[in-house]
Amino acid sequence: MQHYQLALGQVSTGAVPSHHPAPVYPDALLDQRLPPEEVEARLVVNEEGKVAEVRIADEERADAHTRLFDDAVRAAAMQWTFEPLRINQWASDANGNTHEVSSEARPFSLDYVFRFAWKDGKPVTDAGVSPRATP
Repeated sequence: MQHYQLALGQVSTGAVPSHHPAPVYPDALLDQRLPPEEVEARLVVNEEGKVAEVRIADEERADAHTRLFDDAVRAAAMQWTFEPLRINQWASDANGNTHEVSSEARPFSLDYVFRFAWKDGKPVTDAGVSPRATP
């Protein structure tokens, strides 16, 4: 996914999750009490703020139990919605008053790390922005 270069007078807003349910720990793995598992995923979001695609790192080489975690991530992430990314163009008039000239919604992608673990005898899951994500 491309990075948007903002021109003079352009401001970006949005691209913030508004609905982001956590993945569900796979039922088939509950009795195994596996060590913590992390799934790296890129969420590709369309102009309306809906996740259009989930790209999971190394998915093609995953073993059977890892595929269950990947499936849980994909099922949750496809329900996520974001405030659409908007690129707004601003200008000033002769008196220095600013006004918006245009506003356009654009697709974007963000990298997340989804974590599956056990705490106090119960499965827990969460998601955070990947530390390797680039601006």
